[in-house]
Amino acid sequence: MNWRRHLTKRRFLTSAVMGAATIGLYTWRVEPTWLEITRRTMPVRNLPQELVGASILHASDLHIGPRVDDSYLLRVFGIIRDLSPDIVVYTGDFINSDTDLSKNAPSIMSKLARGSLGTFGILGNHDYGRGWRNEDAADGVVSLAGDAGVRILRNECVKVAGLQVLGLDDLWAGRYRLDDVLPQLEPDSASIALVHNPDAVDSAGWEPYSGWILAGHTHGGQCRPPFLPPPILPVRNRRYTSGEFDLAGGRRMYISRGIGHLTRVRFNVRPEITLFQLTRET
Repeated sequence: MNWRRHLTKRRFLTSAVMGAATIGLYTWRVEPTWLEITRRTMPVRNLPQELVGASILHASDLHIGPRVDDSYLLRVFGIIRDLSPDIVVYTGDFINSDTDLSKNAPSIMSKLARGSLGTFGILGNHDYGRGWRNEDAADGVVSLAGDAGVRILRNECVKVAGLQVLGLDDLWAGRYRLDDVLPQLEPDSASIALVHNPDAVDSAGWEPYSGWILAGHTHGGQCRPPFLPPPILPVRNRRYTSGEFDLAGGRRMYISRGIGHLTRVRFNVRPEITLFQLTRET
């Protein structure tokens, strides 16, 4: 009987080891580049009739650099182009903080996907380099994005086809200036806002704004046990994981799980791009 128990135990251990190896391989080689296209509607107050049915593609957290495969990012850009979005918005962290802008970043950023009506972006903490305070790194990202046809908004408000796009600079970099942006807002015009770090929406001053806020930064935690919240999130407000959140004052926030990663590992948190179809809020 002992040999049977030994054989059963051995089989169990072998199965456990193989299962762990399979999960490890999946979290390392499969899910980090298994992109999901999330499709949602976006009801917008006072949306111009000509934009009803138009699309906004939300992409975030590319983390161009040594940790994310160039071929994967180029494939994602191709997918975005195939979706033919009217507007594309990037909510920060184009690069990783340790990325050398003189190497592969110019080539990859030159191929950023664009929208037919306009393409906008904001900066994230990684775009400011190590320590989040390197203004030269941020200026380099702005320049490369501009060369690719992406307008980076640094506490600015612009209008495209009657839709106002508010772009806030990064919170952790100390460049977030909501008070500089809201005076530029036409209160009766349709609008969306872009922030990188969702903690920014808990700051004072949002009361005059009522509409959608698109964010990134969290990567959805990158790893999430089934039926449990992700154990690691780079935010103070741990409610802000990923997906849609109802906020005070009629505001709604969507947090993207992002495209890239800091460490090549994802589990139960696939990377995503989000395609919104614009509708009129009733």
